[in-house]
Amino acid sequence: MFLSICIVTITGNTFIIVLMVANRHLHTPMYFLLGNFPCLEICYSSNTLPRVLLSYLSGDRSISVNGCFTQYYFFGCLAAVECSLLALMSYGRYVAVCKPFHYPSHMNSKLCRQLDAASWVSGFLSNFILTFLISGLDFCRPNEIEHFFCDIPMVKVSCSNTHVVGLVISVVAVLETKK
Repeated sequence: MFLSICIVTITGNTFIIVLMVANRHLHTPMYFLLGNFPCLEICYSSNTLPRVLLSYLSGDRSISVNGCFTQYYFFGCLAAVECSLLALMSYGRYVAVCKPFHYPSHMNSKLCRQLDAASWVSGFLSNFILTFLISGLDFCRPNEIEHFFCDIPMVKVSCSNTHVVGLVISVVAVLETKK
């Protein structure tokens, strides 16, 4: 069942991307930003579903700490990129509704590409800091986490003081939602 969901998700999102590239009427700033979401969905699916499938096939629901760091890093990056893209889209809709005559000058293709690239770069850089802080923690329990998805469980299995990491996670989360 999960394999079929994975295949349908990736195929459907790939089809959306191909359709948006092939249709010249969809080459507007709004659709350019919307085109990032199928790409994000493919990346999300590729990040989490293989581990879920492996867990169900093998019955082993644990993941190594290193595997957890990798999954956490990429999932966090994609979440940060998604927040940035949603903020960009809301700005675009604001300009289109409240200042329709300024829309062509404020939301041109070049600016959209630059803002899109900035969203992806900032998403990957912001989560690098969190992953780096978490990787500095000591893990005195077994080097496996009984979970197929890694986020907070990594901090919970650490025997270090996680107060600073928790504080930084909270600050970054607030900053990402304020974009």
